[in-house]
Amino acid sequence: MLKIDGSKTSKKAELLDAIYAAEPNEHAMYLDVKQFLAHQRQGTAKSKERAEIAGSTRKIKKQKGTGTARAGSIKSPIFRGGGRVFGPTPRFYGFKLNKKVKKLARISALSAKLKDNAIMVVEDFSFNAPKTAEMTKVLNNLGIASKKSLLVFGEVDKNVYLSSRNLGGVSYTTASELSTYDILNTENIVFCEGALGKIESILS
Repeated sequence: MLKIDGSKTSKKAELLDAIYAAEPNEHAMYLDVKQFLAHQRQGTAKSKERAEIAGSTRKIKKQKGTGTARAGSIKSPIFRGGGRVFGPTPRFYGFKLNKKVKKLARISALSAKLKDNAIMVVEDFSFNAPKTAEMTKVLNNLGIASKKSLLVFGEVDKNVYLSSRNLGGVSYTTASELSTYDILNTENIVFCEGALGKIESILS
């Protein structure tokens, strides 16, 4: 376990093998990330079909004798300004995923990160006021200032969140909101001491 100045402490963080040393299940991770991204989609794309187009309903030319194909409506999709055939309509892109699969996906992602030595544990810390410079100093001390990093806290810490949100490549979350996408979409994960117990209670 590390201090925020980068030095080691006398305490050791115990990581459960059941959570951090499991065999990664790639399909479970794929499904969980796919569901996460699907829920981010607005699904508000909409185009008008021929019944929704404003325009005259008269027959635009006689049926026979023109030498061209018959046409009955200016709102037909084959004409400029007509309706669109099979266009997008508002829809919900999300889908159901079993809790056990989501749990397996997070365990798999954490195990994969630990295998890549991309997890570090630091003592709980906070700031008296939001200071981006203080957060930058912490990241430099830990040697991850130039890497895409995820900070995981046990509880919401407003000052730490505000101190990190303007830094590119730094994300902040809590143990209860940690997702498979968050874990995989970063180079390094920094767990605060208080977050480990919360994660164990959620994933055990």
